[in-house]
Amino acid sequence: MSVQTAKSPEQLRSYRWLGRNDLRSFGHRSRLRQFGYDRADWAGKPVIGIINTWSEINACHGHLRERAEDVKRGVYQAGGFPIELPAMSLAEPFVKPSTMLYRNFLAMECEELLRSHPIDGAVLMGGCDKTTPGLIMGAISMGIPAIYVPAGPMLRGNWRGHTLGSGSDAWKYWDEKRAGRLGDEEWNEIEGGISRSFGTCMVMGTAATMMAVAEALGLALPGASSIPAPDANHPRMCAAAGRRIVDMVWEDMTPAKILTPAAFDNAIRVHMALGGSTNAIIHVIAMARRAGIALDMQRFDAISRQVPVIANITPSGKYLMEDFFYAGGLRALMGQMTGLLDLSCRTVSGRTVGENLANAQVHLPDVIHSLKEPLYPEGATAVLTGNLAPRGCVMKPAAAEKRFLKHRGKALAFENYDEMARAVDRDDLDVTPDHVLVLKNGGPKGGPGMPEWGQLPIPKKLLKAGVRDMLRISDARMSGTSYGACILHVAPESFAGGPLALVQTGDEIEVDVAARSIRLHVGDEELSRRRAIWKSPPPRYPRGYGAMFSQHIGQADEGCDFDFLQGRAPIPEPEIY
Repeated sequence: MSVQTAKSPEQLRSYRWLGRNDLRSFGHRSRLRQFGYDRADWAGKPVIGIINTWSEINACHGHLRERAEDVKRGVYQAGGFPIELPAMSLAEPFVKPSTMLYRNFLAMECEELLRSHPIDGAVLMGGCDKTTPGLIMGAISMGIPAIYVPAGPMLRGNWRGHTLGSGSDAWKYWDEKRAGRLGDEEWNEIEGGISRSFGTCMVMGTAATMMAVAEALGLALPGASSIPAPDANHPRMCAAAGRRIVDMVWEDMTPAKILTPAAFDNAIRVHMALGGSTNAIIHVIAMARRAGIALDMQRFDAISRQVPVIANITPSGKYLMEDFFYAGGLRALMGQMTGLLDLSCRTVSGRTVGENLANAQVHLPDVIHSLKEPLYPEGATAVLTGNLAPRGCVMKPAAAEKRFLKHRGKALAFENYDEMARAVDRDDLDVTPDHVLVLKNGGPKGGPGMPEWGQLPIPKKLLKAGVRDMLRISDARMSGTSYGACILHVAPESFAGGPLALVQTGDEIEVDVAARSIRLHVGDEELSRRRAIWKSPPPRYPRGYGAMFSQHIGQADEGCDFDFLQGRAPIPEPEIY
């Protein structure tokens, strides 16, 4: 065996199912033989569960069916026994009302798949927005050795010689179409050219951000998160992950030995330097709290003030993930940041962060800047607090017009998404570029599931006049591919009685990003009067998973995890009767 082992074959979890000389183990082994396996396939070997989120409606993961075979090849090479277990795919474009409604469902499924089967180590195959945190949250709670295999970004899009980035350019050209500057023929061509291969969005959206965060945490092999899905390096990485997880089982390298407070600080710093998605704040808080680490939004804001944006990637910059890969990928970016990172943190590679970054180089300096010449002087996100968001809200200043970073304007308030969608296309809407659009009831309970409604569309009459950004506030999220002066994740949410529920059209709202403040300019006496007549809306779901979600979901500042899933309380191993 090539590694220093901490376990003997008899100490493997799977031994309880497969190694004993009793009737129950006879039944387990006979069912494996039903597949055509023989004792030599599993005896004395770690059983590796490959949690695969492939499906035929998730193009982000369309290649993972084949990549699972590459992982298996690596597992066999290292002397393990791979078993593929399918899990909910969570296709971001298709799942309604929001994949965020089901992130915790996937986390529960991952945890229970691993717990209830004879699995010694896990390979987590995901990439589309919520699959990365969902899989990792489940693996953290399960506590066996686990390695993450990112799906990787798709190739860059193309239309009439213009490079297209998924999501970001869809929003841009849709505004042009709504303004009457783009016809149906051009729109159809863009639709056919924006997504040219399997893989996740190729901008620095939530998928790319969370894949990078997983690597920065130490849960993926160095360089894994930057590889484009169609690149031949990707199946090689999958096989390497398969080999490595076998060694991790023998070493007993569990997530708890990797996920320290310092590891999470590293991940947050990388997120800031990338200009990463605002959604990452919710997911990273949830993952940290699964690991027993009391992370909060203020930690993100403190780090944001220390770390500039150095990745020139859409929507904060101009390049795409394919360019980032050619520039050296995440290793190159982290190599630029060594003075800001804890290089002693352990990773799934068996080496430290510092060892993983040895000889990392930037090949395209306009894609990955240095700390001395950043793209944006502070980090990707800012956390604002005030009487409108007592527990905080978030903004991505690098992706907004600078004039909105300090702004005071009158609110144009909408009670729900449908009301807003009807109003913004009205030519007689009483709105100016200085108005602040406010959307209520888009949070965890109100959405339900906190949909990506936070990039409220610019009213059509303003689009026709050339307006392309304005201040927008909601308790919803927005796609990581989105951009603009959007303030999100207002906590507590309006559906639960947060101050956002009391905002009325005509109220003045003031935002000062430098001061990290957001204020509703309405007197306390008037707010008390409004609160006295406010009525709590009924739950969205009367039964089923939705009812459980509504009863147990946390707010955005808490990571939107279920209250009964957080922490590290031990769960007993299943009895083998």
